[in-house]
Amino acid sequence: MTWSLIAVTSAVFVYQAAAHSEHAQQIAYLFGIVPARYSHPAWALSVGFPVDRYWPFVTSIFLHAGPLHLVSNMWMLWIFGDNVEDRMGPWRFLGFYLLSGVAAGLVHFWTNAHSVVPTVGASGAIAGVLGAYMILYPHARVVTLLLLVFWPFFFELPALFFLFYWFGIQLLSGTAALLGPEQTGGVAWWAHVGGFVAGVILLRWFITDRGAVPARAFARGER
Repeated sequence: MTWSLIAVTSAVFVYQAAAHSEHAQQIAYLFGIVPARYSHPAWALSVGFPVDRYWPFVTSIFLHAGPLHLVSNMWMLWIFGDNVEDRMGPWRFLGFYLLSGVAAGLVHFWTNAHSVVPTVGASGAIAGVLGAYMILYPHARVVTLLLLVFWPFFFELPALFFLFYWFGIQLLSGTAALLGPEQTGGVAWWAHVGGFVAGVILLRWFITDRGAVPARAFARGER
C-alpha cells in the first residue's frame, strides 16, 4: 500500500504538472483545502466554489505544489510507511493514512479559518505515519545527514529523539505562524502537528499483532 500511495500521488502530480497553468490553479483551489470556503460560505458562493463539498480534506492529500514538495513527502513516506504498514496491513494502513490526513486538514482549517490560500500535500497524513512510527519503533535508529558547509556528516539518532525533535519544530513553527501570515513561510505547520497527534491517537485502532520491530530505519535530515 505504501508503494501504491507513492505511485498514485506521483501520477496525480504528473497530471498537475502537465495541466495548463490556469487549469492547475483551478485544481489546487477546487481540490485543495481553502479554509475560507467553509468559514465564509457567502464568499465561497460568490467566487464559484461548489456548496457543501468536503472532499478536499481527502483530495488535498494527493496534490503537491512542486517537485521538491512531492519528492520530500514521498521520501518520508517511503522511509517510514512500510514499517508502519507491516504492523497494520495494507488496507488498515490506507484508512489510517487517510484519517490522519483528514485530521491534519481539520486542524489547519481551525487554525487558519479565514485563509483564502489553497493548502495541498501529503505531509499531514505522513505526519500521522511518523507519530505511529515513534510509538511502534522508539528504539529504531535513524540515520541522519548533517551538512557541515559542503561536507556531509552522517550519524545515528534514536527514532524517539528524531521524531520528537521533528514534532517540536512543527509545534514551535506553528506557534510562530500564529503571529502573522508572514511567519508561516508557506508551510502548514499546524497540519503537521494535527496529523502527528492524530497518528499517535488513532494507532491503537489500526494496529495488528503482525510485524517485527526492525533494528534500524533510514532517514535524511538537513540543517
